[in-house]
Amino acid sequence: MIETSDIRKNLKLKIDGDPWIVVDFQFVKPGKGQAFTRTKIKNLITGNVIERTYRSGEKLEEAYIEEHEMAYLYAQGDAFHFMNNQTYEQIEMTAEQVGDAKSYLTENMTVEVLYLTINQLVITLPNFVELQIVHTEPAVKGDTVSGATKTAEVFYWLQSTGAGLYQQQ
Repeated sequence: MIETSDIRKNLKLKIDGDPWIVVDFQFVKPGKGQAFTRTKIKNLITGNVIERTYRSGEKLEEAYIEEHEMAYLYAQGDAFHFMNNQTYEQIEMTAEQVGDAKSYLTENMTVEVLYLTINQLVITLPNFVELQIVHTEPAVKGDTVSGATKTAEVFYWLQSTGAGLYQQQ
């Protein structure tokens, strides 16, 4: 069990059976009353972020999560294959488990894979991904009020197959 004085960024907690990570925290000692810790926590499965306040002396449950550095190998149909860089063990993840990260995965990219339980896995991408923009629609002159966003077709090279992959973002 963890006390509120041990709360820090990136601490993984288990709240109501779900794994959460502390995004931000602030210790508050008011002039009157008991001290408390205001936290902003993120659900590792759904991605929801909430704010929660804990009084001093409360006990929290730590989530035991395994973190492994893995290399993305290839996608085959609806399955994505990763290899542990330490043990060379390969795992297969579904498109649902990979989520939105599938749009940014390139071959041999190193990602962090969190093992929450036997069936639940979470992928953490690197901060920067290099993709080549192949085609975009021309910009409309004077269209700066709407934010001027447009779709782009990106390209990245698949080393194992020797082919390129086009993907619309």
